[in-house]
This record gives sequence, structure tokens and C-alpha cells, in this order.
Amino acid sequence: MSRGGALRRLAAHEGRWLVSLVWWVARRRIGVAPGERALGYAAAQAAFVYGPAFVCVVETVGLSALFAGEPAVHGVLLVLDVYTVLMVLGLQAAAVTRPHVLGAGVLWLRDGARRELRIPVGRIASVRYDLRFSRQEAGPDDAAADGAADGAAAGLAEFAVGGQTSVTVELAEPAVVVGLLGRRATVRTVRFHADDPRAAVRAVREAVAGADDGSRGDAAGGGGAGVTRP
Repeated sequence: MSRGGALRRLAAHEGRWLVSLVWWVARRRIGVAPGERALGYAAAQAAFVYGPAFVCVVETVGLSALFAGEPAVHGVLLVLDVYTVLMVLGLQAAAVTRPHVLGAGVLWLRDGARRELRIPVGRIASVRYDLRFSRQEAGPDDAAADGAADGAAAGLAEFAVGGQTSVTVELAEPAVVVGLLGRRATVRTVRFHADDPRAAVRAVREAVAGADDGSRGDAAGGGGAGVTRP
């Protein structure tokens, strides 16, 4: 990807987490329509976010007092420190306001403001509770967005929270995951975290069963072929 394209994607990412802060304050969620089910995942990372945020606030107050007599330095440090606090809180805000969504025949997985993957439930071969530590550290770069090299080679995408995933989805057909900087990876296995993973697994299984029943009904009525899954 060109440098300009990468900068546009980074700017869009910045805009998304800034917007998430506003929605977080308003106690609203982004992209969850009436009748759709939100599968939250933010609780697992809350302690990892609020701890650094508190440290940043303390640092901001301390530096403000230390450089109170130097207006130029004080102003620059204040802007940087406040932006850092907002960025840390924006990580949690994006996770809270952008949950995974199950509805309208699609499982929509999201990694805060960084990336997303829409999986038609008819393409899901199996889903199970599967608590694992992720193969890579979470972060806003393409390595984290597309998975580590070994994960990408194995056709695996991870939407980890707090270094772990709890639900594994096997796909009947491959899907393409696009990273923050535009890198693409083809995957057949997707792992994600949910605050209530067993409930998420039940909900996805019910959606898949409903899609199968609808496909069989359409085939019987001449409306189209059913979905064949291994």
C-alpha cells in the first residue's frame, strides 16, 4: 500500500476511536440495529486500560506542576498528555461501543476501531467454546490486525482481548480479513473473545440452525439451493 493510503487508513482509525468516545459518553453503541444481538467483549480489557489511563492522568498533573513556570513547554506537554489519555480511553470506548453483532444472517466481528469481519452465518461450519491465549499481542498494526505470520499461513484470524480468545469459528468457505493498513489475509478459522462466550456460542449456533432451516425450506419450495456444509 502507498504511504498516502496508509496515512488515510490511520486517520480514519483515529476518527473512529474519537467518535467512539462521544458514543461512550452517550451510552450508545455503533452498528447495533433493533433486533440484533450485541456480543460484548470489552470487560476483559477494562483493567488493562483504566490502569494506564490513571497513570497518564497522574503524569499529566505532575508535569503540569513541574513546568508551570515554562508556558511553552507546559503547553506542548499538556496537549500531548491529554491526547495520550484520550487515546487510551478511546481504546476502551471503541471496544464498548463497537461490540460483535449477531443479526440479519451475519456474524459481525469487530476489534474496536481497528478492523472488522462480516461472516454470513450460512458459511459457518462449526462454532465452539475454546479458551486460548492468542498467538500475538494485540496492537494497532497489521501484524496484530491480520494475525502473526504463522497464524495467517494457517488460515487463522484472531480477535483477541486481554491476550485471549474464547470462541472458535470454523468456516465452510474462506473469508478475507483486511488489516488496519490494508493488508489482506485469507482465513478459514476465526477466534474471538466474548464476555459471555458460552452464551455467544449458543446464539451463533441458533443462528446457523435457523439459516440451515431457511435454506432447506427455500430448496423445498423452489426458492434456491440449500447450503452444503462439511
